[in-house]
Amino acid sequence: MPHFPELPDQIPRRGTPLSRATFKALFLAQSWRFEGEFPNLAKAVAIVAPHTSNIDAWYGFLAIGALGIKITVLGKDSLFKPPLRPVLKWAGLIPVKRDQINGLTQQVVEFIQQQDQIWVGMAPEGTRKKAEKIKSGFYQIALKAKIPIVIFSFDFNQKTIHCLGIFHPTGDYEQDLNEIMQRFEGKFSPHTPDWLSLPLQNLVKKR
Repeated sequence: MPHFPELPDQIPRRGTPLSRATFKALFLAQSWRFEGEFPNLAKAVAIVAPHTSNIDAWYGFLAIGALGIKITVLGKDSLFKPPLRPVLKWAGLIPVKRDQINGLTQQVVEFIQQQDQIWVGMAPEGTRKKAEKIKSGFYQIALKAKIPIVIFSFDFNQKTIHCLGIFHPTGDYEQDLNEIMQRFEGKFSPHTPDWLSLPLQNLVKKR
């Protein structure tokens, strides 16, 4: 059977042995696999790329369910009303107000600081359709919350999700972003090549 990691004890978890076994069977039945080991972190910003298709979310959903990891994502606060509120909280969404003066980043940072365990999941390209640049929101959240970034990639050619390790932001965004992007080199391939973001296209051209 292909390698599939076990979560270390500090990582936030969800699901049951039965749900994890079910998702794992579905993930592996599609000939996908997971490469790399999870760092044992109670708090992190988890980023994944490339994002070029809605099918990315399907494989990500299966992997998350199989691992039993609880990933928290951002959601508009206007959605958090009955009857959706308990469902969205169960799903792990952070309610954010995009029009607040203190900004989205500070809201997320404050939410992170209130938790004992939390992994915030973000797609740094921000869109699946040929993003021109990597958005800095994930970096600013990690920097201000003083937590590391954990990097993941989709490799559709090899049917693999890679864990590319952790990165500790220094405050020098341009230099740090360059180092983060280098982690992806040779470890990704998109579902829809025509929609690959320009920064990742540049990595392909370097090969």
